[in-house]
Amino acid sequence: MKRKVIFDTDPGIDDSMAMLLAHASSEIELMGITTVFGNATIENATRNALYLKQRFGLTADVAMGADTPLVVAAGEPTTFVHGLNGLGDIDIPAGEYHGIDKRAAHDYIIDSVKAHPGEITLIAVGRLTNLALAVEKDPSIAGLVKEVIVMGGAFGHNGHTGNVTPFAEANIIGDPHAADRVMTADWPVTVVGLDVTQQTVMTGEYIDRLRLDSARYGEFIYRITRFYADFHQREMGMEGFYVHDSSAIVYAIAPELFDVKVGAIRVITEGPAIGHTLLKEGGKRYPIDEWSRKPKQRVCVQVDHQGVLDLYMATMVEKATV
Repeated sequence: MKRKVIFDTDPGIDDSMAMLLAHASSEIELMGITTVFGNATIENATRNALYLKQRFGLTADVAMGADTPLVVAAGEPTTFVHGLNGLGDIDIPAGEYHGIDKRAAHDYIIDSVKAHPGEITLIAVGRLTNLALAVEKDPSIAGLVKEVIVMGGAFGHNGHTGNVTPFAEANIIGDPHAADRVMTADWPVTVVGLDVTQQTVMTGEYIDRLRLDSARYGEFIYRITRFYADFHQREMGMEGFYVHDSSAIVYAIAPELFDVKVGAIRVITEGPAIGHTLLKEGGKRYPIDEWSRKPKQRVCVQVDHQGVLDLYMATMVEKATV
């Protein structure tokens, strides 16, 4: 049976690659796409989702979500990573893109989860504002969600700690209060953070092969990743780029490719370590312990990076030839 998924996203180059992987996978039923601010403005993020839906024939609903964090000030869109339009500044045909759901993203999530109790996986690859708003408005959905998969955070495994500050990852620091709310809600969370996403790299050779072999998706992915690859080369001296958001989709399809640790997670919401994600392992109680009564969640700490690359390629090529 296919895994029913609502994909919460701020498309975004790597978000778009992940969205297309979910669409192409025979293991996933992409029911909904909820948008959030981050890589692009909420208007551009939603336009990009509708554009991808139209261009590639997605049947998923699209609902517009939050344009500001719960508490902290909103940062500027990361145009230096994703381009002014969020898709690497490729040409996007002018005009209106119709078909947006009338509900706010958090209401769409609540209604969908209640309509399919125990069946929906929420995969969030941007700020966690929409998920936090949903579980705050209706806490009962926590017991009805199959799983929450989050691309975000960093816990220090494999030498990866942060990419915005020494200890904070972009999605988490973008709305740390929302992230802490999501991590501590009584639903099953799996975090696919920098610990594993920065272990997997798509090289130029890999993207060239995808461009040739995936008739449906390859040329589009090649075009949007030119800007993304240039950023990684300029800022980090990399030949290729990290596989962030698609790793969350891969986890939903093939969790056996990942090793996890279990424990309660908290997110620092102020001070110089704001956005830092912290996992408490073991059952020891402390005199002051803001983890002790929180639910145990899962954090990915190791990954079969070649398995991730092989699954992405096989999925995109197989779908393209159908």
